[in-house]
Amino acid sequence: MTRDVTPRQESDRLPRGVRPLAAVSLTYRVVLRQLTSRARIVALTALALVSTVAGFALGNADADLEAAVRLISGLGFAVVIPVVSLVFGGAAIGDLREDKTLVYLWLRPMDRWPIVVGAFLAALTLTAPITLVPVVSAAVLTGAGGGLVPATIVAGLVGVIAYCAIFTMLGVWLKRFIVWGLAYILIWEGFIALGGAGVARFAIRKYTRSIIVDRTGIDLDLADFGFATGVVVPLVVALVALALATWRLGAQDID
Repeated sequence: MTRDVTPRQESDRLPRGVRPLAAVSLTYRVVLRQLTSRARIVALTALALVSTVAGFALGNADADLEAAVRLISGLGFAVVIPVVSLVFGGAAIGDLREDKTLVYLWLRPMDRWPIVVGAFLAALTLTAPITLVPVVSAAVLTGAGGGLVPATIVAGLVGVIAYCAIFTMLGVWLKRFIVWGLAYILIWEGFIALGGAGVARFAIRKYTRSIIVDRTGIDLDLADFGFATGVVVPLVVALVALALATWRLGAQDID
C-alpha cells in the first residue's frame, strides 16, 4: 500500500541548501588555507618591502613631495598592489579549479555567489596587509607630508579591493590568469592606457592616481578624475567583476 506524498513532504526530503553566510565562511576558510603558502607569502612580502626601502631612501635624501608621490604611484600602485592582488585574486578560484578542489564546493547544495565572495574575501585578507603596510610605510618614511599618507591609505584600499575582485573574476574565466593579468597590468595599464582618455577609463591605476593627485595637488599623467570618481568607480567595477565571476562559475562545468 502506497501513501501519497505531498509536495511539502517531498521538499522536506531533499537536501537543504547551505545558508549563504555559512557558504561564504566555508569557502573563505578553504580558499584561505589554499592560498597560505609560505613561499608565496615570503616572495610577495619581499616584493612589497621594496617600496618601503625606496621610501626610506627617499626620505633620507630629503626629496620633495612630488618625488614621493611619483614613488608611491609608480611603484606601490603600479607594481606592488596589482601584482600581489593578481597572485592571490587569480589563484583564489583558479588554483581550486586546477587541483580539482573546487568540485567539492561545487557539489554542495549552495549558491554560486557565496563561493565567489568567500574566495574574494580570502584573497583580500592576504593582499591587504602584505601590500598596504609596506606601501603606507613608504609614504610615511618619505617624510613628504602634504596629505600623501592619508591619500595612500584611501587609494590603497580602493586599489586592493578593485584589483582583487577583477583578478578573482579572471581566475574564474581563464586558466592562464597570471599571463593575462600581467598583460593587463604591464601592457594595458602601463602603456595602452597612456594613449588616450577613452582607454584610460578602463585602467584602475587611473583612479588610484586620481585620488593621490586630488589629495596632494601633485600633477601626474593618467590622473584627471576627482576624488569621488576615483573612489566610487573602482568599487562599482569590483561589484560588477564579482557578479560576472558568479555568472561564469554557474555557467561552466567543473570536473
